[in-house]
Amino acid sequence: MIAMTIARSSLINVSATPYYHCVSRCVRRSFLCGYDKHSDTSFEHRREWIEKRLLLLAQTFCIDVCAYAIMSNHYHVVLHINVKDAESLSLEQVAERWLSLHSGPVLVNRFIRGDKLSEAEGQRSEEIIERWRERLTSISWFMRLLNQYIASEANREDQCTGHFWEGRFKSQALLDEKALAAAMTYVDLNPVRAAIADTPEKSAFTSVKARIDALRKEQHTAPYLFPFVGNPREPMPDGIPFRLMDYLELVDWTGRQIRDDKRGHIDTTLPPILSRLGFESAEWMIACTQIEQGRLVGSSRAIKAALPHLNRKRLSGFRLPDG
Repeated sequence: MIAMTIARSSLINVSATPYYHCVSRCVRRSFLCGYDKHSDTSFEHRREWIEKRLLLLAQTFCIDVCAYAIMSNHYHVVLHINVKDAESLSLEQVAERWLSLHSGPVLVNRFIRGDKLSEAEGQRSEEIIERWRERLTSISWFMRLLNQYIASEANREDQCTGHFWEGRFKSQALLDEKALAAAMTYVDLNPVRAAIADTPEKSAFTSVKARIDALRKEQHTAPYLFPFVGNPREPMPDGIPFRLMDYLELVDWTGRQIRDDKRGHIDTTLPPILSRLGFESAEWMIACTQIEQGRLVGSSRAIKAALPHLNRKRLSGFRLPDG
């Protein structure tokens, strides 16, 4: 993705899409995670810091984690803004969530305790809490609280100060199901593509491994991850609009194409989900290996429909097939 120079409001707008692919990269030569040969130091434990913090924020914010991969010097997340969840929360529930991460003003603490307040004080308390409700659906706030925490912990461990992350996080709007499937597959296969893991189920600190582990434990879904709810229908439950087994088959198939690395050769037995999404095999491999190239990802129709919501006029982005 290109360096971020556009206002965040022109990149993230739930009216265009609730789904976004975000990436943060470490600025220092030393590793975010993994093993640094230069200093003969292992930072593997930091992967767990990031995973735990990510899933904690997913429980607190009205933002769902669809996919993630924690690499040696960067991490990827695919997030879903859950406005319906935020709107359903009472004032007390909003305050409880926000105050689990921050200290709050005395006035709001009095409001939550049920202390007697003047009309003006009560109104001011409600205004503050409504602002917190908006923040609970803000990817910028979500990423800020994730990155600030990790930077603080890493700086403390490294006994140094200064910037830990490479500027602001980078984001892509995922404008349709095709974009969502391609971005999630791209993220989940990061360790396979980097030759760190042979298979998705061996890819530590990824969402696909968490989902496979949950299946093996006969759990309905992986804890704190946005669930798969099957193909679109009416009424549509809240969740990722694919069948989990279809998605796992897709990730496995795609991973095998990447691992085999046979120039011009792709297995002709396509996973059924690709047919439903309207992808040819070659189109899919381009999509799920080169997706970081655009700020907007989707079919031409989806990109065109999103432009007014993102204050953009030019039909640009990473285009997926319209079929």
